[in-house]
Amino acid sequence: MTDTLNRFILETTNVRGEWVHLDATWQALLERYAYPPVVRDLLGQALAAVALLSATIKFDGSLILQVTGSGPVNLLVVQASGHGTVRGLARWQSEVPAGDLAAQFGDGRMVMTIDPGQGRERYQGIVPLEGSSLSAALEGYFTRSEQLPTRLWLAADGQRAAGLLLQALPGEDRDPDAFNRATTLADTLQDQELLELPVQTLLHRLYHEEDVRLLDGSPVSFRCGCSRERVGEMLRNLGRPEVDSILEDEGRVEVNCEFCNAGYRFDAVDVEQLFTEGEPPPGSRTRH
Repeated sequence: MTDTLNRFILETTNVRGEWVHLDATWQALLERYAYPPVVRDLLGQALAAVALLSATIKFDGSLILQVTGSGPVNLLVVQASGHGTVRGLARWQSEVPAGDLAAQFGDGRMVMTIDPGQGRERYQGIVPLEGSSLSAALEGYFTRSEQLPTRLWLAADGQRAAGLLLQALPGEDRDPDAFNRATTLADTLQDQELLELPVQTLLHRLYHEEDVRLLDGSPVSFRCGCSRERVGEMLRNLGRPEVDSILEDEGRVEVNCEFCNAGYRFDAVDVEQLFTEGEPPPGSRTRH
């Protein structure tokens, strides 16, 4: 059941669902930074959410969820690709209280960005951060954007992150009460059940009176898109004078990826080649 996303359908209804469980993927992300438990759990919930939401659309690009605020947690950003990879990070500036989003983020906003890739136009939705939990805020986003009726249940701890999503699909409604019935049953879920139960057991526990079709699972994994080439391109965009100034002050240019903590080092020879040849040279890559 580890690092897997499963889709399922309640037969003879317009209700579809998804379940995701992250284990090694979640641990790989936590190895990069030591997060306080409250921040860690928020990040895990967000990671499960983008894995679920990215699976509701067919695309080769990425879905990015970003939450910013004026409170103790000032940034939460997670990304999922159309190929089942995820990454994310959080930033905080003081002790983060347990409680609702207002206490953790203060006056915040939530941004959902869908990048289809291949140079196609990006879509971005921005809404105020409202609701007592991340799942409630995401449900509010779907209500505001007038998309499909959507409910989410999210949970995370120091070992696992997991989520459940239900949507009411458009079209002729063969069972008008199905979505309400399905969500009412899912509201009985405890966090530990979501984190610990295999999908077959969880769905049977919730919907043993329904005809549920469980589809084959697909893998989810942690992967960062950073590379030496991309960092080199970023430095070229920064401009030769700025890079030379850093080189003069520090003796080298060092860039650490915020998502995976990989380090990239450019010395004077690397910088010269970077700007004269237009291609990042082979060189040292360090991890911190």
